[in-house]
Amino acid sequence: MSDYSADLDLIRDAALAAGRLALEHREAGLKVWSKDGGSPVTSADLAVDELLRDALLTARPDYGWLSEETADSTDRLSKKRIFVVDPIDGTVAFMKNKPWWCVPIAVVEDGRPVAAVIHAPMMDEVFEATLGGGARLQGRPISASDTDDLEDAELLADARLMEAREWDEPWPPMRFSKRNALAYRMALVAAGAFDAAIAISPKWDWDVCAGCLIAEEAGARVSDHMGRQWRFNRPDPRQTSLICAAPALHPLIVRRTAPIPLAI
Repeated sequence: MSDYSADLDLIRDAALAAGRLALEHREAGLKVWSKDGGSPVTSADLAVDELLRDALLTARPDYGWLSEETADSTDRLSKKRIFVVDPIDGTVAFMKNKPWWCVPIAVVEDGRPVAAVIHAPMMDEVFEATLGGGARLQGRPISASDTDDLEDAELLADARLMEAREWDEPWPPMRFSKRNALAYRMALVAAGAFDAAIAISPKWDWDVCAGCLIAEEAGARVSDHMGRQWRFNRPDPRQTSLICAAPALHPLIVRRTAPIPLAI
């Protein structure tokens, strides 16, 4: 298993420190700006990004770096391993003092995540995984649900999207919930708390990379809406869409979503 466990220890410690710093900044009072496109960024996002970049790259100076709050560089494309980070996933929830935000960190090697942590500070939860080593919550093994029927399944998805389209194959009645952070949604599917997470729109690598490994190591299946597997550390750091589901449900979902014409 190489040194995946050493990387896991490193990113777990960094995620915990990042969570503490984010809470300290919110307690002290946040400065808020709008990015191009209108999404908010806070002084805490930037401070956490700096903390993580310094801590992780000091420990692993030969690794590359991809973060939502750092200008991207093609240098990462030549690295065997890179860190993929979202300093605060779910910034709006963070700003509103709601618990559905997290710090996701992944290590990617040759296009696939090999170590990952998702820390939800207000929930006091740490999800983690290494490639081939299983997934854990608070150190205990977790697994995706064994649900095999979409009817009455519990989904993290936009009910308006699911119910507004004219689907080629109708959906049965399902239960929908919302959580702000994409990474946290994937962690909840990994833990079996929900049966699937669906997002039919492009997603940044930093939002989904850590969740991808944790979900897959918990037995869930992760792909785009056409069933295609993801690759990371590409020039364009986005994935076309997200289907993260219990193994028996994944093909039932992809069968319905695959005809949607969607491209980055």
